[in-house]
Order: sequence, then C-alpha cells, then structure tokens
Amino acid sequence: MAMVERYSSPVMMKGGVPVPFSGRTENRPLSDSITYKILKAHNRGTDEKNMHLSFDALISHDITYVGIIQTARASGLKEFPIPYALTNCHNSLCAVGGTINEDDHAFGLSAAKKYGGIYVPANQAVIHQFAREKLAGCGKMILGSDSHTRYGCYGTMGVGEGGGELVKQLLKNTYDITAPEVVLVWVTGNIPHGIGPHDVALALVKETFPDAFVKNKVLEFAGPGIAGMSMDYRIGIDVMTTETSCLSSVWVTDDTVKAWYENIGRPEDYAALTPDEGAVYDALLTVHLDEMESMIALPFHPSRAYTIHEVQSDPEGIFRAAEEACNKALNGKVTLDLCRNIGSDGKVHCAQGIIAGCSGGMYDNLAEAAAILNGESIGNGEFDLSVYPASAPVNRAVLQDGIAETLLDAGAVLKPCFCGPCFGAGDTPANNTLSIRHTTRNFANREGSKPSDGQIAAVALMDARSIAATAINGGILTAATDIDYDYTPKAYEYSDTIYEKRCYYGFGKADPNAELRFGPNITDWPKMPRMKEDLLLEICAVIEDEVTTTDELIPSGETSSYRSNPVRLSDFALSRRVPEYVGLSKQVRAKAETLNDPEPEAGLAEDLRKLGAKSDRVSFGSCIFARKPGDGSAREQAASCQKVLGGFGNICYEYATKRYRSNCINWGIVPFTMERDAQISFHAGDRVFVPGLRQGILSGQEEFEAKLLSGGTIRDLPLQCRGLTPEERLILTEGCLMNYYAAGYGRAED
Repeated sequence: MAMVERYSSPVMMKGGVPVPFSGRTENRPLSDSITYKILKAHNRGTDEKNMHLSFDALISHDITYVGIIQTARASGLKEFPIPYALTNCHNSLCAVGGTINEDDHAFGLSAAKKYGGIYVPANQAVIHQFAREKLAGCGKMILGSDSHTRYGCYGTMGVGEGGGELVKQLLKNTYDITAPEVVLVWVTGNIPHGIGPHDVALALVKETFPDAFVKNKVLEFAGPGIAGMSMDYRIGIDVMTTETSCLSSVWVTDDTVKAWYENIGRPEDYAALTPDEGAVYDALLTVHLDEMESMIALPFHPSRAYTIHEVQSDPEGIFRAAEEACNKALNGKVTLDLCRNIGSDGKVHCAQGIIAGCSGGMYDNLAEAAAILNGESIGNGEFDLSVYPASAPVNRAVLQDGIAETLLDAGAVLKPCFCGPCFGAGDTPANNTLSIRHTTRNFANREGSKPSDGQIAAVALMDARSIAATAINGGILTAATDIDYDYTPKAYEYSDTIYEKRCYYGFGKADPNAELRFGPNITDWPKMPRMKEDLLLEICAVIEDEVTTTDELIPSGETSSYRSNPVRLSDFALSRRVPEYVGLSKQVRAKAETLNDPEPEAGLAEDLRKLGAKSDRVSFGSCIFARKPGDGSAREQAASCQKVLGGFGNICYEYATKRYRSNCINWGIVPFTMERDAQISFHAGDRVFVPGLRQGILSGQEEFEAKLLSGGTIRDLPLQCRGLTPEERLILTEGCLMNYYAAGYGRAED
C-alpha cells in the first residue's frame, strides 16, 4: 500500500466515510463541505459560483507590508477596516543594508498607530505562528501576503496572495474567485514511532505537485487518523499544503482543537466543524499513516521526495539523477555536486541541520528532537545544528520545560524567532555541501548561495526527528525510525505575557494625526503608464524550464532588504536566472519613451511600420516567456519589478499559481497564455504585437490574434487572456491597481 493514494473521481460522505459519487458535482449544493460553509459565510455577493470574499483578518511580514501600505495609502487608505498584523520575522538581520531593515520596522509601527494595526516586533514570532496564536478561529478566513498562510487545522481557511489582494481588503473590496474544487484528504491509521509531520507532508507533496493534481483547489482533511495527531503535528502537515499548489486548506475540528483554543486563552474561537452527510468532493486523497516512512526531499523542490531508506540504499544513483535535473535548471552558471557528500564509507554526510520557522519551529518538534538528542552529542566535526522556535511563547515553553537545555547540552544552537533559513537570509551552508532542514522550501538559492559568484549549496527537507537522528550520528544521514529513543509527549503551555508586553494592539484605535516614519530606502511607487489601444512587447527573457519559481523572478535572501525601494529592488529581477534581463528591459523602457517624440527610435519605428502600428496608439514594454511561471512565494515583487522596469506582459503555457497570475494583473502585466502545441520558439529581442488589446480586454474578449516579429519575419501568434473579472479588466487597462483606484474605480461604500 502506498503512503498516499489518489482517487480522481468525485466522492460523497456516506455514513461518515467517503464513497464513490456518480452524480454531477456541478449540481451539488455549495453548503455541504466545511470548505463551502466557510466560503458562503464570507461571500459578499449572491452568486455562489463566482464569489466575492471578505476576510476576517490580514497578516504580512516585513518583506511585504511596506509596499502594501504604500499602495493602499496611494489608493486612499484611511484606516485598517479589519485586524491587520504586521510581523517582523524576515528582514530581522539589521546588519544587512545598514539601517534599512530597522527603518522598515519603524515604518510598520508608525503605520499600525496611524491606521489601527497590530505590530509584532522583530524576533517575537514568525508570521504564521502569531496568526495561529492570536488571529485564527474556527470558521474564519485570513488573507496573508505570504504563500504559507495556512491555518486549516485550526478551522481557519488561510489564503496566501500578493500584496494587491490585501490592498483590496484594506479598501473594503473583495477577493474574487470562482468557487474552487474541493479535494477530500482522508487520513487513516496510526503514526509510527519516529515519523513526524514533515514526513507526511513530503509524501503528500510528492503525490500531488508534479501533475498539479490539486492546483488552485481546497484540501479538506478528515478521517480517523486525525484523532491521533497533536495540533503541532496537524499544522506541520497543513502549512506544507502550499507546496501542493492548492488554494487553501481546512480540517475537521475536535476536542484536541478545542483544548488548544482553551490553552491559548481564546475558547470562544472554537467551533465544531465537520462535513455534512452527503457532502460531495471532486477527488480523494487517502493518507495511510501506518505506511509512512522517514522522508527526504532533494534539491530543488519539496516534491522531489524519497524515503531516507531509498537514498541510503543508492545514494549515488539518486544523487546523480537529482544533479542532472538541478544543473539543467542552473543553466550552466554553476555546478551542483551532490555526490561529494557521499563519504568513502558510502554513506551520505550532511554538513548542517536546521529546525526552524512555521513548519519546523513548533514545540512538539523541538521536544521530540530533544528526546532523541538527550544525553547525546552532535560532535565537533563539520555538522552543526541550529534551532529556531516559532514564537517567543514557544521559546519560553522550551526554556521552562528543559527542552532548550537538552538541545544546548547536545551541541545545538538556539536562535531567535526568524524565517531566514526558509528563504536564504542566514545559515548559508558552505559551497556544495548538504544542509538538512525542517523548513518549508528547498528551491535553488533559498539557502543563500550566489550562483553568480560560483556558489551553490544543497538543501534537503527532512523532519526534525530525522534531523536529530542524523545529528547524533555526526551528520550521517539517518532515519528517526531506525533509532531507539523514548519520548513522552508534553503539553505546550502557552503564555501570552510576552505578546501582551511587547506587541502593539492598535486595531480600532487609528490615529489619523500620527506621522508615518520613513527611512531613506522607503520610496513611493513610480508612476505606472496606462494601457493604450495596441500593445507591443519585446521578449527580454526566455525560460524553457518546466516550472519557474518566484525566487527566480525576484531572488530572496539579502535582496529582501530592498523591498521598500521599488526601483532599487527591480535591479535584482531575474538576476540569478537571466542576468541580462534587467539591462534589456531598461533598453526597451528607454525606447518606449521615444514613442512620444516626433521620430521614435529607429529600430522601433521600422518595426511599427512593418506591423502597421501607430506610435500614438501603442504601449511598448518588455515581456518574459516562461513555460509555467510563478510557483512558490506569494511575493508581489515578482511582478511589480517587471512593471517598474517597463514590463507589460507575460506569455506562458500556464501559470503555476493563481497568486502569481493575480500579481501580474494587479501590476498591469497582461497574463497571456498560448497553446503548448503552437510550435513557436521565442528569442530575446523578438517582438509581439497585439492590436486592439485594450478594447478587447474591456469587452471581455479572450482570444487575440497577435503577430510575432522574429528574425525579420512576421507570423501569426494566437494568444489567450482568459477568465478576467470585470474589475481585473479595468485594472489591466488602467495600468495597475493603484491607477485603478486613482481613476475612481473600486471605491467601497463606508
């Protein structure tokens, strides 16, 4: 039996278990599943198929909140209409870039005072742990500007989106989606000793991500196996559902959830959530806990998962295959050598272990890792181990319960609440070494290496239990299921004292007279041009990888320090994937400025003549082609940087996530698609002309007969831009979301 099995046809809850459903899912009532009960309760419209959702709370961290507030401020923001928490867990290394990170924090506190927000100082909590402890509630919905906004096991539907969608909520507008499909995740069996939540999560991601089985759908967890899971175990699985590319998640609630809300002092936020008898789901995933094994996900994606036993039995064969795929993605800029981490003894030797963030830094993970490390040593060799509790209350609990002492006595280093190991801002391993991490992602360069300088390192995802087992073996890859250890679960005793004394709670207390505090790196968005009647694009980057992540579109790591300066940040766009992109885009932007001159730039004028286009009717900008862009982070800068550089379009076969496509729309970048069998190859410098685009978009047209000018020849290029809402059409034609509001659209009634 497999660890995770799929059933691609609809199922129905009958007698408390899922059975095949032979009816038509489109005829079902949208009120039977937990998912649709929550969505209906948050739908401000009357159409159950096309929903207009309002959220109960918002949350952002210090990579995103400055830009969001600046956008909302430029669009008429007066005060935060719902609780909005600003956490400081990403740009917390204040030595990077001088004062600019702490300047962002000062801005955040001043914004919380002016607009009535919640401010969480640096190192108090990672974004999602604060949301769990202070914002979640059964039946609620939370929108966050971070892709791992997942609180389903607390009965809260979390959605991670780019900043533009939060701006809409701040201006009392809605999050508009077509009613999503819902996949039932049926959990059975008991958890084997040594198996942690990351093992289950990686098995689930492996089964669902490669063929987009649950893309943009909601995962609804139920089944008898859930009863044996602690809350930390459940959230360890739930937070990783982002890596399946689903839209959101939600779980049944029970006495364990009730006890958790009582522990954190919010018993009123508990409610029993369960699907109705007869609830219908579009597909089924069955998780067999009894079959779970210790897992490891190799670079550069959480779905590239194997059992640790598989890697132990054939490390060279598996590493060679991973190297081939990774080095193809690295495009020859640097070479990943995983096999160097195989010792003369034939075993895999790891150089670093990290347990951190919203997936790893939970109390239960630290407690069980400490049980494995109790009385042991990680040794004085190459291997080191760092541990980051997810919040100050978790940190307090591990100190109080002796867990921290056990970890420190074994040689681990206890560090503050910080998301850095998840995105490349801290703990960068040595070149071409293997780091094993209980964190959310292992994309290329998220460990902090710089390929442009000839550097690369490998991050493999593992559960905290197997990381601890590896640690006591001096870094030799070890499955937690293969060692003997005693562990008696301890209850996490939450204390609100630290939050109460350090966090600013200003919701409902907006002070319009308060001054925003700016730093030299905090700048306004540059003026964005409106779309003219016709669109001319120049291809400035061609990416033939099957999937392109947002980390490739705008790198994470130290570049995060410049998130509050749109122009400076744009210089990093595609810098680790297509370094020439920025220069080419700036050339296009300079040529576009000559369209207002009596004579446009000579080459541009000649191409306009060939295409029969008139300079006064044309918007001219840069464009990227990628097969499937936008996997990973919700960060809107993946799109906004393109716009700052003069971008007007993306062309692809499909978008990896809804959130990246939404980011493009909110920044006035037309999200074109084309058929995979079109037999068209793009090259840097090619130009694409789309006549009548503005009017076509406004009228609801979804098919466009474009022209491709390549190598002096012109050919037809059928493009699509499907599924735009009326609001999205106006956002695109106005040039971006800020322009849309400035033009007087979308003003919600007070």
